[in-house]
Amino acid sequence: MRIELLYWAGCPSYPRAREELEAALRELALEAEVEVREIKTEEEAVAERFVGSPTIRVNGEDVVDPGDLPPALNCRVYVHRDGRYSPLPDPLDLREALERAAKKED
Repeated sequence: MRIELLYWAGCPSYPRAREELEAALRELALEAEVEVREIKTEEEAVAERFVGSPTIRVNGEDVVDPGDLPPALNCRVYVHRDGRYSPLPDPLDLREALERAAKKED
């Protein structure tokens, strides 16, 4: 399983995103190396289809479909399943993405 955590240094939520990602991996008893990469320029944002920090991808797929958000160096805003806004993806979305990827590898 390939996991990427992409972030922009101007957004403070990526360390917490990494903690939640690692907790989800432990809870699901999954082993994966997490590649953490800083996106530093608008050009990198465009090349990586980076719509904000933090962005978590599992096997190249964003854990939350960004829809038509344009690439940008900014803080990403997620909408949790209960309607709340958050700087991090809903934990259920994160876990479901990890479980989907794990099933595909079986």
